[in-house]
Amino acid sequence: MNIQPRPFDHPDARKLNDLVQLEYAERYGDEGDITPLDATMFDPPRGLYLLAYDEQDRPLATGGWRSQEQNDEGYSDGDAEIKRMFVIAEGRGRGLARRILAALEADARAAGRTRMVLETGDQQPEAIALYTSSGYTVCEKFGHYRTYDSSICMAKPLGRPS
Repeated sequence: MNIQPRPFDHPDARKLNDLVQLEYAERYGDEGDITPLDATMFDPPRGLYLLAYDEQDRPLATGGWRSQEQNDEGYSDGDAEIKRMFVIAEGRGRGLARRILAALEADARAAGRTRMVLETGDQQPEAIALYTSSGYTVCEKFGHYRTYDSSICMAKPLGRPS
């Protein structure tokens, strides 16, 4: 498996984003995640976007983080927000999400971020299990979906870079 940084608007990233949006729409019966995002939000050193490729250079998984500071959507200074964690059906069960998550955490920590945060939903038990087993706990709601009953927000302190 090959994990590479890519721009959020890279063709492979757009392809996987379209697939995750379809999955969100199926699970929640809506149009998918409408959180406003643009490619520059993931530009280092204030973010990072990763794609995992198989041996044939096919994109299988994606995930990114973007910097957040205290604002009226409930973020705190030093937050690194995870966005678009997704593994296509054929890539599941290989530990890709866990590897991407660890790489995102390490990069955010090295960039001086102090807390990793994420929004998921009650129709994503696989995501909740991944994050819980990786040390995330439910926290006060933030972000675009903070007023939705189905929204679950989680956080993990990052500590200091090693």
